[in-house]
Amino acid sequence: MLHIVRARLHRLPFTPPELSLIVITVVWGSTFVVIAKAMAYSGPLFFIAVRFLAAAAIAAVVFHRTLSTITRTDLVAGISIGVTMTIGYGLQTYGLQTVDASTSAFITALYVPLVPLLMWAVFRKTPKVMTLLGIGLAFIGLVLLAGPSAAGIHLGHGEIATLLGAVAMAAEIILIGSFAGKANLGRVTIIQLFVAGSVALVAMPVVGESVPAFSWWWLGPALAMGAASCLIQLTMNWAQRTVSPTRATIIYTGEPVWGAIFGRLAGDRLGPLALVGAALIIAGVLVSELKLRRKPGAQSPVLDGAMHNPVTVAESAAPVPQSVGRA
Repeated sequence: MLHIVRARLHRLPFTPPELSLIVITVVWGSTFVVIAKAMAYSGPLFFIAVRFLAAAAIAAVVFHRTLSTITRTDLVAGISIGVTMTIGYGLQTYGLQTVDASTSAFITALYVPLVPLLMWAVFRKTPKVMTLLGIGLAFIGLVLLAGPSAAGIHLGHGEIATLLGAVAMAAEIILIGSFAGKANLGRVTIIQLFVAGSVALVAMPVVGESVPAFSWWWLGPALAMGAASCLIQLTMNWAQRTVSPTRATIIYTGEPVWGAIFGRLAGDRLGPLALVGAALIIAGVLVSELKLRRKPGAQSPVLDGAMHNPVTVAESAAPVPQSVGRA
């Protein structure tokens, strides 16, 4: 039975790690409605702190036997990824207090082209043609999904905070790919979640945020999001051992599509442009899975499916060795 399942998975247009990343984008998309409700009862940093500390506790229960052998690499990976998580989620949530959702979605979408651009700046690795085309399609799709109002951006405090949050999210994805396979999966997951929650908690008095009055409307969603975050981070850390940061980013652009689907179930309605945007995002994912090659004896390049030969971290970011994820 197991060999039959493996054979069927091999025939799918995506590898198992890529499929797992697609699944977690569905989970991400389902969280928007829940978190929006919770923000009426809690401040952003407190909610983030409870969410990620709960996720860290769950991960610690699952991987408690590995905690006695934490290495320096585990600490460096977990702390660096955890800090970028707090910055990214914190700034995005802060921005949403003064920026409308469509504008926030457009600015946050900048993390899509930022990943290969930051990789080029840090590792001097030029993105491949089909990767750039896929990124372009996905980014245009995100702009259309955000709506016409996203084109008129005025850089106030909220917009600048959201833009900096997008940079942090891009850095998080790159860091995950950089440490993939070099650090222990369980230990890094625990550390990064604990660091993300702790940094948010410590930052509360700095920004003047207080602990909210008790309510199940923030506790329930925070604990549920904590469990989801633990699952998501474990999946990202595992999958990005073989899925490059750039390719992972293309897959992650499916998040707003699922968010729109769950939003429609909650009463929202997608317009024609948003539907076109969703289609372009899916097209971007598929196009990024193609590569240019020459047939033997041919003079011109042809498109060839690269579905079952995922680009590794080492191939996508030259000096990054393979060996450790946005929730």
